[in-house]
Amino acid sequence: MRLLLVRHGQTPTNVDYLLDTGVPGPGLTDLGRRQAAALPQALAGEDIAALYASTLVRTQLTAAPLAAARGLEVLVRDGLREVSAGDMEMLPGLSEAGERYMRTVFAWADGDTDLRMPGGETGTEFLARYDAVVAEAAASGAGTVAMVSHGAAIRAWAAARAHNVDVPFAAAHRLENTGVVVLEGTPGDGWKALTWAGATVVPAGEGGPTGRALDGTA
Repeated sequence: MRLLLVRHGQTPTNVDYLLDTGVPGPGLTDLGRRQAAALPQALAGEDIAALYASTLVRTQLTAAPLAAARGLEVLVRDGLREVSAGDMEMLPGLSEAGERYMRTVFAWADGDTDLRMPGGETGTEFLARYDAVVAEAAASGAGTVAMVSHGAAIRAWAAARAHNVDVPFAAAHRLENTGVVVLEGTPGDGWKALTWAGATVVPAGEGGPTGRALDGTA
């Protein structure tokens, strides 16, 4: 299966760099709506057979123009929502709280899945819910699937599940609004990332989590 993980369009709390992960969350800014409207053309070369979005409003609004252009139903799944910020919800991302949030997310990707986000979920819980949606899509038999999700969730899942994406790469490569990570594989055989926001994936090598706190999250 070819899997397109798409970050949603810009939101007001993206502009303010806040850890905004709750459901249903805000809508899109004017720029975010333009980003969503541009997705059908940006993905014109992809033969998308199924389209998913999270339970947060911003992903569904981002998916809507693509769904209309392709005649697809948007399949809403809670498993694709952003990593919950828990006790740090709505705190500034460019702060100690934001840094802790991203350190926790990348620790999960590095294998410490028992670690719990303060007041939130563990890595085991996050990966299980995300994996379940990917497994559902794979079982459908669709050749190419697009999932509109969230920055930290996409980076964490890709680093945990794609054999050629390591933590330093995911930490150093933020995902802009409507940025796309393209992977191929199956839940059973594993995944390979082909491109990350249009660039070929080249793992950064060994090293600890780095990167700014909120870049490419929420």
